[in-house]
Amino acid sequence: MTASSRYPTRIVCLTEETTETLYLLGEGDRVVGISGYTVRPPEARSKPKVSAFINARFDKIDALRPDLVLAFSDLQADIAAELIRRGYPVVTFNQRSIAEILQAIRIIGGLVGAADRAEALAGSLERGLGDIRVRAAALPRRPRVFFEEWDSPLISGISWVEELVEVAGGAPVFPELRGARLAKDRIVQPDEVARRDPEVIIASWCGKAMKKRTIIERSGWSQVSAVARDQVYEVKSTYILQPGPASLTEGVRRVHEHIARAAIL
Repeated sequence: MTASSRYPTRIVCLTEETTETLYLLGEGDRVVGISGYTVRPPEARSKPKVSAFINARFDKIDALRPDLVLAFSDLQADIAAELIRRGYPVVTFNQRSIAEILQAIRIIGGLVGAADRAEALAGSLERGLGDIRVRAAALPRRPRVFFEEWDSPLISGISWVEELVEVAGGAPVFPELRGARLAKDRIVQPDEVARRDPEVIIASWCGKAMKKRTIIERSGWSQVSAVARDQVYEVKSTYILQPGPASLTEGVRRVHEHIARAAIL
């Protein structure tokens, strides 16, 4: 038995972060199917696209004959259940914090026989976050930040995003919601956001582009510090709302850039 046959060789990834992780581990050749939302890494886009986020093309997955399917969260529970009924091994991750993201990377490495490389990758990501923390500590102050995950209803940032805002030097305006794992538990009222007066607004609407006018023209928001000082930004969801390497690298870097700009005003 060869080393490669002891581990899965035909992996379908239903979300981007598992695809990116496998490529960073040097195991991209094992990926045979991806989510249609995948943009990282660019070379993965050539693989067959078999799913969106809450639906999948089971006929396409069947044709790929996967020996492992990687899924994410309760939102893909029905997809995972159907694939299990079809006889496929399915591993579903549910990471919601920085620590859980790093743990998921280590687990993925173990699944493909690359535990050492996964440990090295996780360590590198941790060191990168440490570098951001050092730069954030040098800022003159920690601006108040509202991270807007969705516009209607208005939803504040998921756990790992709020953590990354803090790593990047900001102070989330809804710290009491950071532990809420479900989007419905992070719905906030526009007047309450205005009352808490964020100095930076960072929007990332998964699946659609942020429209700045939608934010700055909300009733009662003209006097919000972030709006008055033109500190309203977008960070693409592929960088920050994927609970994997992208959020711990490009995502947090972009968040830090926006926070740092506001911190010196």
